[in-house]
Amino acid sequence: MLTEKDTQQLERQGISKKDVNDQLERFKKGYPQLNIVAPATPENGIKMTSKEDKEKYITLYKKKSKNADITKFVPASGAASRMFKKIFEVLDAYDGSEEKYLEMLTDRSASSVYTLVENIHEFAFYRDLAQICKEKGECIESKFEKKDYAGALDLLVSERGLNYGHYPKGLIKFHKYKNDTRTALEEHLVEGAMYAASKKTVNIHFTISPEFEYDFQKHVKAATPIYEERFGITYNIEFSNQKRYTDTVAVDLENKLERNEDGEIILRPGGHGSLIENLNEIDADLIFIKNIDNVVTDRLKDITVEYKELLGGVLFDKKEKVFNYLQKLTGNEEIGDAYLTKVSNFCNEELNIYIPDSFKSSENKEKIEFLVSQLNRPMRVCGMVKNEDEPGGGPFWVEDKNGLRSLQIVESSQFDTNDKEQMKVFNTATHFNPVDIACSTKNYKGEKFDLTKYIDIETGFISEKSYKGKTIKALEHPGLWNGAMSNWITIFVEVPMETFNPVKVINDLLRKEHRF
Repeated sequence: MLTEKDTQQLERQGISKKDVNDQLERFKKGYPQLNIVAPATPENGIKMTSKEDKEKYITLYKKKSKNADITKFVPASGAASRMFKKIFEVLDAYDGSEEKYLEMLTDRSASSVYTLVENIHEFAFYRDLAQICKEKGECIESKFEKKDYAGALDLLVSERGLNYGHYPKGLIKFHKYKNDTRTALEEHLVEGAMYAASKKTVNIHFTISPEFEYDFQKHVKAATPIYEERFGITYNIEFSNQKRYTDTVAVDLENKLERNEDGEIILRPGGHGSLIENLNEIDADLIFIKNIDNVVTDRLKDITVEYKELLGGVLFDKKEKVFNYLQKLTGNEEIGDAYLTKVSNFCNEELNIYIPDSFKSSENKEKIEFLVSQLNRPMRVCGMVKNEDEPGGGPFWVEDKNGLRSLQIVESSQFDTNDKEQMKVFNTATHFNPVDIACSTKNYKGEKFDLTKYIDIETGFISEKSYKGKTIKALEHPGLWNGAMSNWITIFVEVPMETFNPVKVINDLLRKEHRF
């Protein structure tokens, strides 16, 4: 039962009573599981490009992009706390004793604190760490000589020092060059200049947490003049926050509203799927989506640029064909069976759109209505990487309750992992999703689609979290590239592993892809 105080709290965030009641009902009944029927593979759903095809699409992209409005969309609101999880665990357990010190150094794996300490000079942030130590009247080298690893690591992650453990990834120095260093955000500025410039302007949209907006603005103000001069372009940088009305309620294990110590309803961010609202506000002919931590140093950027242009070229090619078909299908002229067969073959063979058996026996009017409904949708071209045990959702054929199949990016949380047949399908996936997407969000008339109308609301998920030591349940909206784009035209294209270099833990920055 919602009180007047509850109603006022919800209204301040733009959340209606209906939203809350719908969410409470969702906690009770849960979400249906997806039915994955086959992995998308190079023979079945993933487009492979020959050398000739690649050259054709890249040439097309370079031609079309000159006069197109292009935006690079970068989800960057995530904190870097997970990057430093192992450091926090060590610091929590360390009590200054010899026993704990030796325990800290026992693990010498690639992801260990020992490896980090042994290579501390290699990190782009080392000079900043040394400087902040100096400002406190200490010497970072002395700390390491005295084996005061805990003290040095605390300066790296806590508010006493660089505060990296609480900063967003975009503001952390990732890469060291001969004469300078770059944050993850700066690497996206450089990337944008290399493949997303149109009319000498680079549009980049970062989604960020409101508490760090000042830091982002300050950083961008200092960095953009450097790269504008280097590349001879102008940046148009925009920031947005996850909409407060996309927050969701939390409940206890009996599905009753969970409240804080002040009696207020606990509201939590609704996951990255909430960003479909931010994406929906962008007015562009082509939108590239890529995560903030998936960047490389300049020596490896050529292949990144090459395949971004490839994805953009495939999008321009398919979009032009779709628009031509739609203009004729929605015109007043008579359309015969031969043309409708041609369009349906295009839908099936080039856009992976499932054509039901009933299509052939339908009247032409019904065929046209069906084809228009299938073609007049947002479109995405998604890069897919060969599966090498990296984390991430995968490309699959999914069958809905009506027996219709479509290509989807599926996470393990979206289907029944206790179902042996489903797990068998899941484990035979040859590729995974690196979040490398080119999008078209306008129709053939040049009007923006309302992206919220293409969400499969049945694909969110419920997870268990901890609040003040108590187990609670949280609800997340359909993921941005999962259920939030479920009803888009979807094309999967194989891209090489070299285009996927995320930084999930701090020691990932020691990989060769992140070294100068």
